[in-house]
Amino acid sequence: MPIKVKNNFPAKKILEDENIFIMDENRAMSQDIRPLKILILNLMPLKEDTEVQLMRALSNTPLQVNVTFLTTESYVGKNTPTSHLDEFYVTFSEIENKKYDGLIITGAPVETLAYEEVAYWKEICEIMDWAKTHVTSTLHLCWAAMAGMYHYYGADKYQFEDKLFGIYPHKVYNRKEPLIRGFDDYFYAPHSRHTGVKREDIVKNDDLVILAESEEAGVFLFMTKDGKRIFVMGHPEYDRMTLDAEYKRDKSKGLPIELPKNYYPEDNPAKKPVLSWRAHANTLYTNWVNYYIYQNTPYDLTK
Repeated sequence: MPIKVKNNFPAKKILEDENIFIMDENRAMSQDIRPLKILILNLMPLKEDTEVQLMRALSNTPLQVNVTFLTTESYVGKNTPTSHLDEFYVTFSEIENKKYDGLIITGAPVETLAYEEVAYWKEICEIMDWAKTHVTSTLHLCWAAMAGMYHYYGADKYQFEDKLFGIYPHKVYNRKEPLIRGFDDYFYAPHSRHTGVKREDIVKNDDLVILAESEEAGVFLFMTKDGKRIFVMGHPEYDRMTLDAEYKRDKSKGLPIELPKNYYPEDNPAKKPVLSWRAHANTLYTNWVNYYIYQNTPYDLTK
């Protein structure tokens, strides 16, 4: 997928070095087509890492995509330079009168807090409500999936005894749903979280359908039957080394952390982790863009 970004966007060079097709503004303007407009609300602390991961995941269809990154106004993190946010991000007040084909809401390192204690909770709720009428389909990742369950359905998260951390196998259900078209019977995906949503809180809503779950990690993928809201309880966009960085960071801080499961060869953190989830992650994002955005969105978004 040719992804349209600003000419000087830092992630552009990284992805081009990986031979991923990134289209700058000049070339995009020469094509007589309407690109899909995808808004990404990036709540992760290391925003530039997440930018690369998500743009890589969105790079596998022939459709042109115009990506806009959104940041919160009610809270400004300390891990990303203000200059980067000022140049490459917009705030909700700047775009609330616009419409988008797709919205991605990322995870956030606030899962142990009650939702109402999160500094930007009211703003997140406003954006989720706005998306009902201004976005064709919204993809909620990890904490955002839990937050969506709480906001839309009143289902609170619950705390695990130990952190769910590693690469876990998941079984596919409801194969006729286009979101999992091309998936094997089982696939792997990364998890890194302390909380989750109870399966019974999902199945009691007739509006929701479960598409994949794990015996160890629980429900991984579910959605509304109309495809307007899609919930992913893990991080399929993670890079090969993301869990490695998290593990070594926590170890260096003296925090209680176990080895990520099914990740290092022979459970040896000195060895290069095995990348076992990229193909299905790419298929997930490609299916979302194709079947739930491109096939459903109007040509004229104002209508």
